[in-house]
Amino acid sequence: MSTRARANVSLLPALEQLSLPELVAQMVVVRTSGYLFDHQIQYPAWEAKAGELQYWLEELGVGGVILLGGSAGELALRSRQLQNWAKIPLLLAADIEEGVGQRFSGATTFPPPMALGAIARHDPAKAQRYAEQMGAATAQEALAIGLNWVLAPVVDVNNNPANPVINVRAFGETPQVVSHLATAFLRGAQRYPVLSTAKHFPGHGDTAIDSHLELPVLSHTQARLNVIELPPFATMIAAGIDAVMTAHLQIPALDPDRPATLSPRILTQLLRQEMGFQGLIVTDALVMSAIADRYGSNEASVMAVEAGADILLMPVDPVGTIQAVCEAVDTGRISKEWIRAAVTRIWQAKGKVCPSLAGGGDRLPIQLEQGLPLLAQPETIATATSILRDAMQVGGPSLECAPSNNSGNFRNLVVVDNVLSCLLNRQSPAITLPQQLGYHLQLIDCHTPAGALDFNAQPHQPTLLQLFIRGNPFRGSASFTQTAHDWLQVLVKTGELQALVIYGSPYVLAQFLPLLPPNLPYVFTYGQMSAAQTIAMDALFTQPAGDAPSSKQPFTD
Repeated sequence: MSTRARANVSLLPALEQLSLPELVAQMVVVRTSGYLFDHQIQYPAWEAKAGELQYWLEELGVGGVILLGGSAGELALRSRQLQNWAKIPLLLAADIEEGVGQRFSGATTFPPPMALGAIARHDPAKAQRYAEQMGAATAQEALAIGLNWVLAPVVDVNNNPANPVINVRAFGETPQVVSHLATAFLRGAQRYPVLSTAKHFPGHGDTAIDSHLELPVLSHTQARLNVIELPPFATMIAAGIDAVMTAHLQIPALDPDRPATLSPRILTQLLRQEMGFQGLIVTDALVMSAIADRYGSNEASVMAVEAGADILLMPVDPVGTIQAVCEAVDTGRISKEWIRAAVTRIWQAKGKVCPSLAGGGDRLPIQLEQGLPLLAQPETIATATSILRDAMQVGGPSLECAPSNNSGNFRNLVVVDNVLSCLLNRQSPAITLPQQLGYHLQLIDCHTPAGALDFNAQPHQPTLLQLFIRGNPFRGSASFTQTAHDWLQVLVKTGELQALVIYGSPYVLAQFLPLLPPNLPYVFTYGQMSAAQTIAMDALFTQPAGDAPSSKQPFTD
């Protein structure tokens, strides 16, 4: 943190010194690119250019920034730049549920949390150790690049295999597994002065609709919610979670009129009063269609504040949001005391993560200048690798007999939903390692011309089929999974399928396993990153059968 930022921290103004617009601005968290220059912005509809962002921070006094994109090294500079611009010290946040490397290259990327749930089925103690190590590493690496707010862990109970948005982001399918692993993650993160966030309240795990695109409606009874969805949040509150993020979904049993993000019954009555949560309530991104398209961008912000939200995350129009909330106060719709109470909670949160206000204790702040060497340390990478190995499933014999001089007669058929936004490149192990054995690459994604998908026009050849399928926000996988399913069926029917590798979703594995011939080699890994690809290829081509867990049973938790 810069000298100016540290000075700002020690001079946090009293609430009485702030005007109403300044108070409301503290409740707003805007999104920006982690890249340093405007021409690098990848999502211009959501990410402000430098001049506008600087105005929001210096003049309006916006309270925080959520970042996405860039390298970890760039983020260290970017976070310093933002704190220098800030009128009041910022909360700097990122969605780093799978480690800092998930969003910022160069830092450590962990497998998705559901990998820990898979390990917990066989060794709960080991899974909890991994979860705690993951939480600690994520917090430490976040601090190393200037972040002070980790938007994790996900504590949704993903008991709907068709869930397109939570899926492997959850720790598991039962409240017990989710509670134990999320608590361990939090315990690790609490070693460091960062805020952690339980999401998405009151539970987004049993939806089949992506709330980035539409508003899911859950018909569960209050009794069912009390048994499945709510217990992990209660556990997180008891463990000292700093923030709870709302879910953009509607549950008529709790509120027949408003979705959770906009519901006083859910945020104030249930979360605050009945469950006793005293920390920050933060909305999920208000640009998401489930809210913005139905209620209007500025009105949604006002309704969220009315409901009990302290932080308005990614409003469509930050300036309009501040004006709309101020007008709601001026007209008596919202009391100024309600705003002051929210900003008081924000002040308390900032006090936890700002070094000069930390007040000692056993959570020691990390100076930014010392931070970069803390990224991707060997022991952290080893933990991520161990999780990948322990969660992997392998079946059938290895492919040690694959010839290395087959002159391209063997095919490496790789299916991804969108090659433009996936982790694959020319140097990816899923491509290069089979290539070294003589496999030629055929890549299929949503941009592949229809003619290339004509099975009858394809040459018949032994085929290694690799599928990259997992739940991704904004990118439903249903049609893509059907494409992969069709290819699998054809290759099995023609006898061309040599082996199957699935990266990402255990639900796809459960769907496809019954289609495989007996003793056909397969590998499943939760990860999609290079490390997961290397481990999968090694297991497929060199590992004797029986050295890794093998199962053809449907995925259960």
